[in-house]
Amino acid sequence: MRLVIRVEAIEGRCPVYEVGDQIVLDGGLRLNVRETTNGCMHSFASIIPYHIALSKGVKPEELGLAHKDRKDGKAYVHCLDPCNVTGGGTVLLSIERQED
Repeated sequence: MRLVIRVEAIEGRCPVYEVGDQIVLDGGLRLNVRETTNGCMHSFASIIPYHIALSKGVKPEELGLAHKDRKDGKAYVHCLDPCNVTGGGTVLLSIERQED
């Protein structure tokens, strides 16, 4: 089992990510550096509260993280950068549980 976290959209200007970048966690917790294209501590802070639950099979709907308009099985979170204040960018991330 693995979690694949993808950059879905960027509001403002992010100095780290581009749309399509990904973070891969093998077993739900081991960073796969070969398949991870980029990483930022702001985004990790948004992922950490949910990665264990999602890796154990808790549904995004149960966590209040499911997309409101489509049932794609993914959880959605934003990075913590308050782009309207800092002039930076906030990143929308999807988190998908995949079987190996």
